[in-house]
Amino acid sequence: VQLQASGGGLVQAGGSLRLSCAASRRTSSNNAVGWFRQAPGKEREFVASISWRGSSTDYADNVQGRFTISRDNAKGTVYLQMNHLKPEDTAVYYCAVSRSSYTGRGLTDYQYWGQGTLVTVSS
Repeated sequence: VQLQASGGGLVQAGGSLRLSCAASRRTSSNNAVGWFRQAPGKEREFVASISWRGSSTDYADNVQGRFTISRDNAKGTVYLQMNHLKPEDTAVYYCAVSRSSYTGRGLTDYQYWGQGTLVTVSS
């Protein structure tokens, strides 16, 4: 499975971006999908995840209420809508396909990773 993340860019604080993660084939429709991010000099951290049906979502505390994860299994695509962006949201964002149908927060819960898309939030 290859994942293509897109939608990153430069935005001012308070602005919005929508990231997309497209899978090369439909395997991901049976698995949970997550978004992670990695800022310069920091470890990769969990952002959000969504179960394979889309009925269950999970968010890191620092994005709860600002970010929304969703998926369209017919298109094999997962989205991350990011609103009220802050400079501390600046990072490379990665999508990943879980080893199971259920959401998880650990890096090892995921088996396939995309190449990342850079989000830069200016103050």
